[in-house]
Amino acid sequence: MNRVCLTLPTNRACSATLTALHAEATYAARHFGADVQLLILDSADDRTRAEHTRTVAALPREPGVTVHHLNEEAQRHFLRRVVRKAGLPEPERLLRLMLPAAVSYGACTNRAFLLAAALGCASVHRRDSDSTYQLHAGQSVFPVHHELPWLGRPAAEASAAVTRTDLDPALSQRPVSLAGASFIGELSVDIGEIRRLDEAVYHDVVGLWAPGDWPEDRIRALVEESFTGAGTAPFTGDHATLTLVDPMRVDMCNIAFDRAVYERVPLPPATDTIGSDYFLLHLVHDAGLPGILHNRHIENFHTPERRTASGFPAYQRRFVKFLLSMLYFHDVYDRMTAEGAGLLDTGQRVRPERVVEFLRESTALDRTENIWRLDRIDTAYRKLGGRYAAFADQLHVERSQLLDQAQQDIEDFIHLTVSWPALMKAARP
Repeated sequence: MNRVCLTLPTNRACSATLTALHAEATYAARHFGADVQLLILDSADDRTRAEHTRTVAALPREPGVTVHHLNEEAQRHFLRRVVRKAGLPEPERLLRLMLPAAVSYGACTNRAFLLAAALGCASVHRRDSDSTYQLHAGQSVFPVHHELPWLGRPAAEASAAVTRTDLDPALSQRPVSLAGASFIGELSVDIGEIRRLDEAVYHDVVGLWAPGDWPEDRIRALVEESFTGAGTAPFTGDHATLTLVDPMRVDMCNIAFDRAVYERVPLPPATDTIGSDYFLLHLVHDAGLPGILHNRHIENFHTPERRTASGFPAYQRRFVKFLLSMLYFHDVYDRMTAEGAGLLDTGQRVRPERVVEFLRESTALDRTENIWRLDRIDTAYRKLGGRYAAFADQLHVERSQLLDQAQQDIEDFIHLTVSWPALMKAARP
């Protein structure tokens, strides 16, 4: 029986999502005979977590579905045991990178990866708490329908089951390493208000995540496409393509990875940085590992805390840190693209040592481009006025700190990637 980990990291109230996630787990068990380890990593406050506990307790028992609901104390206990067993230097630093005090999209998924290894799972299937499943003909549209059958198997075996194959035949014996789709509904990044206030400012700000040397027409195309997912058209029927999956076509709320990927390279553990969990999408694509791109898109929505007096500046800071991180990641992505199949060993598995080399080289980059980004953000937000101008004042005070943090985040990613094999070995039963 194929044991898989269906996981939901959360720090907000999401009882309805937990119930829906359990329904997807049940679907996977009933339709595919999977042994589903349903893993809820709960970082919500005490009151919200208590409500989640009641929701989980009320879920019906289903054959083939085992529910694990772990608060941060339980997660920390697991991580301490793993770090201690791994015997690595700087154990407290590793614990901070795996379970930081601040929000980290990469770290919460890295915890799921380690726990999946501890549970003996062959794959991880991630969902988000600020999304829900589409309905078609009165039935939930579960992404796991396309994720389960083929992960880890040669791409040639999956070709008969997909709608279309867009894969070089030379890659047909490489393993299917991810399956994913995108989302419909609201922008994945909660900056729609900027576009409503001033289209020109929106273009200037969103365009800052492009490489600094891109021409204007290419930046314009990126802005039009950015954070829009699959648009708004609802699901009407299945379509799946066997291909090298473009990272722009999938979202981390709707993704599944084979263990051979995430057990070798983690995600960047950067805190307060939107998009810090997308690295493996690029690695799989650039290494030439096949994937399945399907159209069972999840419906995205925004929760109100991002627009509160405290939530607004915190969220905008995460967006700014994302823009600053791209100085380093664009450099690494370019190197990975050029490396291609050199990112794989003779067993067609990703080589973490090459990734570490590229990351190390990126830390020597000149920060001038990031200084320019901060200048552009300052100008743009002051044009918007109001709370955006107030945030620009805050940003001005934090400039040097933000520049340092962007580089330190890469240093931390290097440290975690070097430590990852030992952590994985220590986590396995």
